[in-house]
Parts: sequence; C-alpha cells; structure tokens
Amino acid sequence: MNVFLAILWKDLVTEWRGRDRVVAMLLFSLLVVVVFHFALPGGATERTREFAPGLLWVAYVFAAVLGLNRAFSLELENDALANLALVPRDRGWVFLGKAAANFVILGVVQAVTALVFALVFALDWWGHAAQLAGVIALGSLGLCSVGTLFAAVAVRTRFREVMLPLLLLPLLVPVLSGAVRATSALVLGGEPSNEPIQLLIVVDAIFLIVSFLGFEYVLDE
Repeated sequence: MNVFLAILWKDLVTEWRGRDRVVAMLLFSLLVVVVFHFALPGGATERTREFAPGLLWVAYVFAAVLGLNRAFSLELENDALANLALVPRDRGWVFLGKAAANFVILGVVQAVTALVFALVFALDWWGHAAQLAGVIALGSLGLCSVGTLFAAVAVRTRFREVMLPLLLLPLLVPVLSGAVRATSALVLGGEPSNEPIQLLIVVDAIFLIVSFLGFEYVLDE
C-alpha cells in the first residue's frame, strides 16, 4: 500500500507541477469536439443526440492514448524504470499507483470535455450527470488498467507512440461496447440496462487482475 500511495502521489505531484500531459490531452480532446462540431452542425438535433455517446468516447479514447504514451516517459528519460523493478513489494502495487494516477488525470480531462461537448452541441444530460459519471468511471477504469500495462510494454520499444494504440485498441472493444451503450441510454433520456454495466464490471475486473499479475513480468523485460 505504501508503494501504491508513493507512486500515485509522485505522478500526481509531477503532473501538477508540469501539467504537460493533462494540457496536451485536454487540447487534443477539445480539438476532436470542434472537429465533430463542424462535421455535425445543427446543435441538439436528434441525429446529434444519437451520435453523441460514440463521439464522446472517441474523444476520450484518443486523449487517453495520448496520455498513456507519456505515463512512463519520466522514468524512461531518467533511467528510473529499473528502480521501479526494485521496489521492496509486489510490483503490482507499482502498476496500481500508475493506473490510479492515469485514472485521475484522465478523469479531469473527461469532465472538462463532457462540459464543452454539452455546450457545443446544446445537449442537456445534467439530469443523469451522476449516473453518466459512474458509467464513464467504469469505462475509464478498464481503459486505464490495460492501458497502463501496455504503456509499460510499449515504452521500451522504438516506435512506442505507434505500438501502444496497436496493442491497446483491439482490447478496448468490450469496454467501449459497454460504455457507449450505457452512455447512449442515459443521453437519450432512459436508464441503462444491466447488461452493459455488468459487461463493464466484468471486463474491468479481468483487466485489473491480469494487469496486476502481468506487471511483475513487464518490468523484467
């Protein structure tokens, strides 16, 4: 637990001092929203409401990939990856610390992006804001867990900016399936069924367990 808290605190403090990752992610996601605004003009039309969940998650995923590519950059630049492998506890706690930091940083970007998205497209989903935040948190948990694992794998490769999305995006299909379906139900004024929520919970649990156990071997490579 001390390792987890130390890694989480270190990453959040480093990001607060530099803010390079969160600013890059935020600018990128807002740029995606602007592009969608020009591609789907007309404000809060029925067509826009139908497309909104998918478009929102496209912005989230690409912003997350951008941020995950920088998750281990500080350790790589300072030759500190070997130090992470020498922690006096299970290396899975290092993974949990990095994943939690990625989750918090992505959550900030997602909150701002959702607000701008709603304003740009004149969407009113504030009546389901709490439920929407829960769905987004479940989707982000799966994204950040497997994304952190593959970020550690890709950081040592020559083409890590390309390798991470190639490894990550295919595995995000069940996460995005559940997240988009649940988000769509909320945006359209209904209640999400249990099926997409259960899918997100099961996939998140699998990704967390596999990543926690697999991180032990990733740092040895």
